[in-house]
Amino acid sequence: MIEKPWGSEEIIESNTNYTMKKLFMKAGHSCSLQYHNEKHETLYVLSGELLFEIGSSKESLQKLILLPNMSYVISPKMVHRMSGIKDTYYIEASTSQLNDVVRLEDKYGRI
Repeated sequence: MIEKPWGSEEIIESNTNYTMKKLFMKAGHSCSLQYHNEKHETLYVLSGELLFEIGSSKESLQKLILLPNMSYVISPKMVHRMSGIKDTYYIEASTSQLNDVVRLEDKYGRI
């Protein structure tokens, strides 16, 4: 289990082909506004409620609510952020470029 300021993540599997994580997002918290140059990921909500922001740029973000059993595919270069409306557990399946993150905003000072 890897503790994060917004919750935690658990790497279930990571190999040369894919990485699968189980994440916990605390209500009222959010990850960085970010994008990935190469990493391709899919989110799948297990429980709770996420505010999901995504767009081609910081200025063009659309806001979606992701509920249990909903998923979303995030292509490389897409700017995105997840925020907990409720305590939320979700799965992230992605390619394995784990250090491929460009942070644009972060309320925890990690830029």
